[in-house]
Amino acid sequence: MRAHKWEVAMLAGEVMSSPAITLGRGDTVRRAIRVLYDHDITAAPVLGDHGELVGMVSEIDLLCGAFTPGMSAPATVADVMSRQVSTVEETTETAVLTDLMIARRIKSVPVLRDERVVGMVSRRDLMALLARSDAELRDAVLAALRERYPSETWEVSVRNGEIDLRGPEGQGPEHVADLLERAAPGIRPSRR
Repeated sequence: MRAHKWEVAMLAGEVMSSPAITLGRGDTVRRAIRVLYDHDITAAPVLGDHGELVGMVSEIDLLCGAFTPGMSAPATVADVMSRQVSTVEETTETAVLTDLMIARRIKSVPVLRDERVVGMVSRRDLMALLARSDAELRDAVLAALRERYPSETWEVSVRNGEIDLRGPEGQGPEHVADLLERAAPGIRPSRR
């Protein structure tokens, strides 16, 4: 049996929440507060008249706008939104996305395809990815292998998210890569 190592290395498009909950720059601050609260999210992309990304509004933007002493309450999302928005593409690896979120101290990042918002990745989405147990990953991989290769024997062990796969001679990574990625999205050959 040949041994191959795999690890979980997902892409933004695989962990994003889609479709993204969005707001328009003309939406009222009160409506924006309601949308974030009702959807249990901390931020939302703000779209322009043609669906283009023009900003981001977060809980803190809305709270600061609603409770700034001596100021009249802002009327619209455009009055409080951040115009500088960090974004990623669907093909951005989650490790790169995590580094961006840490470096910029942001909780949510819009995911783009052809400059259009197709989803959002939040810290909670990334935590859900990490919360998958080794046993859950192992079970998913074994089930997929048994379905595709019912008469062949595979040994699968998972430790800290890294999958050690041993299969019949001639069944190298190129034979099972697509199968493993469908069984447990985010599994990639280890770089070690």
